[in-house]
Amino acid sequence: MAAHPPAVARLIEALQRLPGIGPKTAQRLAFHLLKQSAANVQDLADALIEMKARVVHCSRCFNVADADPCGICDDPARDAGLLCVVEEPNDLVAMERTGEYRGRYHVLLGALSPLDGIGPDELKVRELLARVEANHVREVILATNPNVEGDATALYLAKLLRPLGLRVTRIARGLPVGGDLEYADEVTLSRALEGRREM
Repeated sequence: MAAHPPAVARLIEALQRLPGIGPKTAQRLAFHLLKQSAANVQDLADALIEMKARVVHCSRCFNVADADPCGICDDPARDAGLLCVVEEPNDLVAMERTGEYRGRYHVLLGALSPLDGIGPDELKVRELLARVEANHVREVILATNPNVEGDATALYLAKLLRPLGLRVTRIARGLPVGGDLEYADEVTLSRALEGRREM
C-alpha cells in the first residue's frame, strides 16, 4: 500500500486530533480539501487563524466571545440573580436557542471525569463559587449533560452550593418532543416520571 505524500499525511494526522474524527474521516476530509480550489482552502485556513486570534474566553462566565466581558455578561437586561451552569460553550448556545432563559451563565469548560484525569481543579469551579458569593445569586441551575460525568458534576456542585443558602436546581430530563413512549428506554421514562409537574 502506497504511503501518502508527507503533506497529506501531516494533514490527515492533524485532522484526527479533532473530536469525532477517526483515520478514515480524516483521510476523506484531506482528499476533499485537495479537490478544492486554493482560494477555498486559503479561506478555511484564514478562518481558523482569525478564530484563534480574535476569540477569547469571557473572564466572568468563560463562554467564547470576541470581547471581554461577553455580550451576555455585559447585558443589563439579563437577570444577574439567576445563573445557569453548563459544561461547554456549545451547551450555552443550545440554551440560548430556546429563547426562554434570561439569566446569566457559567461555563465549566468540561465535566468531572476521574478516568480522564479531570477533577474540580481542571474545571471553573472555584470561579463559580467566587461568582455566586460576590454577585448575590439567588438560584443556580445545573444544566450539565445527562450522562455519568454530567450527573457527577451536578451532584458535586450541588453539594458545594447548597450551604451558601441559595436555590440549586437541575434541568428536567425526559422524553423528546415528538418522541414515542414505546421507543424510550427505561432510564429516560423513569426520569420523565420523576420530572413530572402539575398541569
